[in-house]
Amino acid sequence: MSEPSAFSSLVISLSYTAMGQLGKIVNPVTKKLEVDLPGAQTTIDLLSVLQEKTRGNLTEDEDKLLRRIVGDLQLNYLETAKDQKPAAAEEAKPADEA
Repeated sequence: MSEPSAFSSLVISLSYTAMGQLGKIVNPVTKKLEVDLPGAQTTIDLLSVLQEKTRGNLTEDEDKLLRRIVGDLQLNYLETAKDQKPAAAEEAKPADEA
């Protein structure tokens, strides 16, 4: 297997950032799983913009990698957002309802 291109390395780096923001991998600084949905959405949107702006200019492998990563991250975002809703609703309840 050949060495990944600089573009593929960028895409993979951004995907790791998004996975960390989705709480799927441990933050290397705090050593904790942390969820930052707005940050994850921004990173996924950035990858989507890269996908749109580079369409037709990537190698087949780069295109497949980018499509797979964007799709996987979008699914993980939806899953994480769904999991976060019950926790947020529980926190918003007044003390006498809890």
